[in-house]
Amino acid sequence: MLLTDKNVIITGASRGIGRAAALECARQGANVVIGYSGSPSSYSAVEELIKEIEALGQKAVAVGAPAGDPETGELLVEAAVSNFGGVDVFVNNAGICPFHSFLDMPRELYLETVNTNLNGAFFAVQAAANQMKRQGRGGAIIAVSSISALVGGGMQTHYTPTKAGLLSLMQSCAIALGPYGIRCNAVLPGTIETDINKDDLADQEKRDYMASRTPLGRLGRPEDLAGPIVFLASEMAQYVTGASLLVDGGMYVNLQ
Repeated sequence: MLLTDKNVIITGASRGIGRAAALECARQGANVVIGYSGSPSSYSAVEELIKEIEALGQKAVAVGAPAGDPETGELLVEAAVSNFGGVDVFVNNAGICPFHSFLDMPRELYLETVNTNLNGAFFAVQAAANQMKRQGRGGAIIAVSSISALVGGGMQTHYTPTKAGLLSLMQSCAIALGPYGIRCNAVLPGTIETDINKDDLADQEKRDYMASRTPLGRLGRPEDLAGPIVFLASEMAQYVTGASLLVDGGMYVNLQ
């Protein structure tokens, strides 16, 4: 029970990595604010997640609002304070990756990706950090970046800069927020099987190729990120800040 009595906010928590992290945080004793896009198609998944968290003996509340909206962070923090009494951990996980070539990248697609993945994250992290400062007991902020922060992608010219930005944001926030006892770290997933890349991985040849690049010999699962996120959120990582943790099955070190 590494997160007993902690109150955790997770964005993009209705599915994939966010959902797995929400469940593991609850297993470890935390109450969870579930941030999701607010789309009606996601609500049934959110209701199911709340039931699963409550079955683990913890509390959960959902906030449906677009991740790219600068006001969403404040809504998430207000939900945590009003329902649970405060914020101890903020996990910025929400993100999109609509693959597209560079030369004909629609301006709208670029702006949507940057707003969702980075701009909204900045203001949400700021809102959580201000609440943690007011509380005076420190806290942990974790951004789900990507191995794409370290390597390029021809069909991801709009996406990789946002993930590099999240990594850089955590490094700078570690310095800015350290005096308040707020730790800021990033996890960098490799190829994880989620809804964000299910179409890309539908090609069996592509799946096999991606798995072959990974020393552990398989693609990642959302649950593979849950443990590292809990670790960084917990007191076990009380002297860890400004760090980037690769969770990629060894793919990055094998890219040679």
